[in-house]
Amino acid sequence: MSLEMRHAALRLRARLYATIRGFFARRGVTEVETPLLSMAGNTEPNIESFRVLGNAAGAAERWLRTSPEFPLKRLLAEGFGDCYELGRVFRDGESGRRHNPEFTMLEWYRLGITHAELADEVAQLVQEALALVGRSIRIEKTTYRELYSRHFGFDPFTASLEALQAPLAGLSIRADGLGRDDWLDLLMTHTLQSAFPSDALTIVIDFPPSQCALAKIAGQGSDAVAQRFEAYLGGQELANGYHELTDAAEQRARFEHDNRRRRARGQRELPIDENLLAALERGLPECAGVALGIERLLMAMTNASDIADVIAYTFDKA
Repeated sequence: MSLEMRHAALRLRARLYATIRGFFARRGVTEVETPLLSMAGNTEPNIESFRVLGNAAGAAERWLRTSPEFPLKRLLAEGFGDCYELGRVFRDGESGRRHNPEFTMLEWYRLGITHAELADEVAQLVQEALALVGRSIRIEKTTYRELYSRHFGFDPFTASLEALQAPLAGLSIRADGLGRDDWLDLLMTHTLQSAFPSDALTIVIDFPPSQCALAKIAGQGSDAVAQRFEAYLGGQELANGYHELTDAAEQRARFEHDNRRRRARGQRELPIDENLLAALERGLPECAGVALGIERLLMAMTNASDIADVIAYTFDKA
């Protein structure tokens, strides 16, 4: 991309920020700023945090945030109300045409609504953003179970491991250590995403309970689902949202489970966020939250194939 086109993308980013801020102002959602550095790391095994050493503020190490989620939830627990943050986040090792270790995330929380209602709000925001470049899209919704059943002919919640592996048999995938959820994710990234229509925002809702992450689980037995959604603009994953977990004991158990998985993989166990757990103990109101990647949205708006085309300078040139 030429210098002129990259500069145009940076100006479009500024217009996008103004659109986002207007979108939330009309809805009474307050913009906030929370710390970039934390005493806790992200325990999710598939995400690595940057570590900062030798600070003079009392802790031997801090961690650059991979998301503003935990401090935003602490504000909710204090009674702050609907809020959002538009800011930088950091993920170690994520680099390539679609990834930069430092990027911008929009994350917001709404009290008293479901994850399905929040998914509708995501669609509204994306439509306003695309209008800046004269584009419109249709919205397609499906459940996780319906999506996999339609494309593969099996129920992803109950299918055998062999059934999950079969559609990927022609690919060179190292199966060592991969479990059911890993194969389900590979089916999404290697097969399903590329089939999503380019002129649509595809919203996939209600995931297997084993993929609950920070979402509540609804129902029991074979009817149980994780109340989360993902939104894809064409084949590009754009946003990930939840009906947020409010149970402190369950949240601690999930953090500890993450660290056991990290240990099994030979990764370092990370300090869990005791400030968040204390806030959950005090009481997090019923809410739904979502994180949206700004660079992913800008790439779609400009038809860019490389994240370098929509940021000022990539990590290797910073």
